[in-house]
Amino acid sequence: MDAKVTWKQRLSFDGTANSGFSLPLGSQPQFGGDNDGFRPMELILLGLIGCTAMDVMSILMKKRLEILSFDVTVHAEQSDMHPKVFTHATIEYIIQGRNIDPASVEQAVELSETKYCSAQQMLIKSFPIEHKISIKEVD
Repeated sequence: MDAKVTWKQRLSFDGTANSGFSLPLGSQPQFGGDNDGFRPMELILLGLIGCTAMDVMSILMKKRLEILSFDVTVHAEQSDMHPKVFTHATIEYIIQGRNIDPASVEQAVELSETKYCSAQQMLIKSFPIEHKISIKEVD
């Protein structure tokens, strides 16, 4: 896998990777940026929850659960001192659907955490990652 960032101006870059898509990276004005793109640390979190979300949804689809909506959020704490590394994160899986079996969801999350999500396996070596599951039954 390869990735590249290309400088545009000040602290503005375009990021690309093997998939061919691009996304803007930027910084806040107080740090010399134009507030015109994702912060690199935000992308780490998006990679983490994107990875686990795809795993969990793939597993839930195979279980044929009637999922109506699925969101994954993360709240991460950072060190106050530089480098401002992540020190703890909580991932929340928010599922709405009909007849959702909580044990099936828990199993899908566990499989993602322990077997499939390479981003989580890499990051858990640097800081603790917890999870919460919220299930809302819809009539």
